[in-house]
Amino acid sequence: GEPGQVTMNFALLMILVVETYVFSITVDMSTEEPILAQVQTQSSFAALDDVQLIANGLLQLGKNLRDFVQKTKDQINDLIQKLNIFDSSFYQLSILASEIKEEEDELKKTTVMLKANNEEIKNLSLEINSKAEDIVRERVQLRNQVERLELKLTGLSQGLLSADQVAEISALKEVIQAQERSIAELLKAMKEQREHLNYQKNKIKSLENKVHCYNFPKHCGEIFGKGEETNGLYAIKPNQSEPFLVYCEFTEVGAFTVIQRRQDGSVNFDRSWQSYEDGFGDFKSDFWLGLKKISSIASQGDSVLHVQMEDWKREKYLMEFECSLEGPASNYTIHFKSGGLTSESQTRIRFSTKDHYDGNNNQNCAHDYTAFTLCPLAFSKGAGGLVVVETSISMAKASSANLAGRGSNGSTTKDKAT
Repeated sequence: GEPGQVTMNFALLMILVVETYVFSITVDMSTEEPILAQVQTQSSFAALDDVQLIANGLLQLGKNLRDFVQKTKDQINDLIQKLNIFDSSFYQLSILASEIKEEEDELKKTTVMLKANNEEIKNLSLEINSKAEDIVRERVQLRNQVERLELKLTGLSQGLLSADQVAEISALKEVIQAQERSIAELLKAMKEQREHLNYQKNKIKSLENKVHCYNFPKHCGEIFGKGEETNGLYAIKPNQSEPFLVYCEFTEVGAFTVIQRRQDGSVNFDRSWQSYEDGFGDFKSDFWLGLKKISSIASQGDSVLHVQMEDWKREKYLMEFECSLEGPASNYTIHFKSGGLTSESQTRIRFSTKDHYDGNNNQNCAHDYTAFTLCPLAFSKGAGGLVVVETSISMAKASSANLAGRGSNGSTTKDKAT
């Protein structure tokens, strides 16, 4: 390439200069005093060494700058790709935000999603700021090095460099200046992207402030009480917690919050304790709401646990239990009312996972099912030994669900799937 040709030309020039000086010194040694000739030879070679050292330094600096610009371009392209993804996400969120003015329920859903994206945008902004600072710092260091080399080169070139060598060094300086201009353009692009991110963050913050002024329902029962009858996602805010989305299911007997659904095997439920606290999955298929959210819902009073299971024969099992749920201090212990599951079963069960065993008698239960809702219920009276294919578990306030004919003390009804 062109940098390689410049390097070869410069090396040939240096060889010619060295040979010229050697020849000159050989002639002078026959006519001058030996001591004087030796001093002049050492001085000439010392000057040539300085020139060669500076020239090599400039060549190496030019190569380093070229590599640095290429690396910076790759980083900027990566950041721009990420920003394009966020632009697409933000565009979708903007559409939802416009619908907020017309429907309050859409406003609640959008804000919960925006909070998660806002954290990602903050992290990306911090990453961009850090890389921009590194680029500016390295640019200043490179500029200082070039200035120092230029000063030394100016002093040496006046009596030692030929016109061709000076022209070659000037060409290298132009390359360095072009690279600096490229770096400046990249920094400008990064600044514009950072300003765009800040604009997005401010819009998200504005939407969050609007939502905080809204009086969220505490549970699905309140939504049902306002006349809503369509199953789907709704935002609730129980007991002063942060708003979050839940799937509400409305039936003829009341409103239920679906806390677990397993229907197509698309989500792995063999998870850690932390995952079960935070929740996982997709509301559109299989999911677990999360112990923290379930606990905040259940802390509003006694609840009804509604369980629907289907085995491989397509036979359905329906169960309901009055219960209450404690918080994390007791490993989210669930208490069953009216005799619990059966008169022989436990009425107080702590949540367990494979990495957080609570000491219950059935160790395999925590390993196989990894959820307190499945462990006692899968082996309860009337459903012993069944192989569960589909499971749906939901909760409701005890006062908002009618348990008549539903097995309020843990009985099980069995229906053929239609």
